[in-house]
Amino acid sequence: MTAKRRERFASTEVSALKNTFSFREYLDMMTELALTMFEWKNLPETLNEDYLEKQLFFKGKALFFEDTDIGYLALQCISTYDFDVYGIPTKRRGKGYNNYLSDVKTPKDSVIIYNNRLHGPSYPMTRFYALKMWNIDRAIDVNVNAQKTPILLQGTEGQRLSLKNLYKEYDGNEPVIFGTDKLNTDGFTVFKTDAPFVADKLFTLKIAIWNEYLTHIGITNTAFEKRERLVSDEVVRSEGGTIASRYSRLDMRRKACEEINRLFGTDIWVDFKEDYRLYDITQMVEGQSEAKDEGTYVDMYPSVNESRRNEKQNET
Repeated sequence: MTAKRRERFASTEVSALKNTFSFREYLDMMTELALTMFEWKNLPETLNEDYLEKQLFFKGKALFFEDTDIGYLALQCISTYDFDVYGIPTKRRGKGYNNYLSDVKTPKDSVIIYNNRLHGPSYPMTRFYALKMWNIDRAIDVNVNAQKTPILLQGTEGQRLSLKNLYKEYDGNEPVIFGTDKLNTDGFTVFKTDAPFVADKLFTLKIAIWNEYLTHIGITNTAFEKRERLVSDEVVRSEGGTIASRYSRLDMRRKACEEINRLFGTDIWVDFKEDYRLYDITQMVEGQSEAKDEGTYVDMYPSVNESRRNEKQNET
């Protein structure tokens, strides 16, 4: 392999590594958020909550049943081609990470826990948004780098090595670049590409995509433009999609809990891990909210409300 090909290959390899790392970073981050949204209560000691949520996230369903030797389990659900009139598998088996395989189960001795009303996984959607985030993130890198090196060097073949060395100093943020008297500047031309700076707009777009994903999985976000004062209708509308997406998955988990408790006499339940305390909407609109379980007030917009209080004091 020639020196030129090795250099080109190295540059391509570095770019590929950056692409892979950026994508995996977003995919892992978004997966973590989706996996930690729900809080299971009164689970038997033989059940692993993390494994259960992973099955729901990646596979779309899990099978709850009782093993005579181990106890209650919630494992990957392996469905057969026997379905009832509603498309629910009537014969299914639980498969463990270590290739454990249960006996054939039926609705009389097992319950299928579904991830959402589509009975599908959340992983494809998460991967889709991770790809969008990665694409924008790398575009930002390219645009920022273009501000640092918006030049095109033109010279003869004999000047190639000198131009590369000069560019390395330029790319390395050298404050001063020195040239000897042997530096041949004949036929040496520099073209400025003048790439427009759009990284700020791309970053705004990335935030919008991020908030869109949070809305789809049911996590409260600041998808609406923050203003000093919001009316109640604006707050409700901004959270409508988030709440609807949230209950698509929460309802299916709770439905499974009811079936499990009825069938096995357990007391299992699941709640959404709220990312902030439930506030009274009227107080939220006015800028203050009450933490109901502690009876204390939390000022959601302290700077705004402080200025209002000062204005009222000045009026009096």
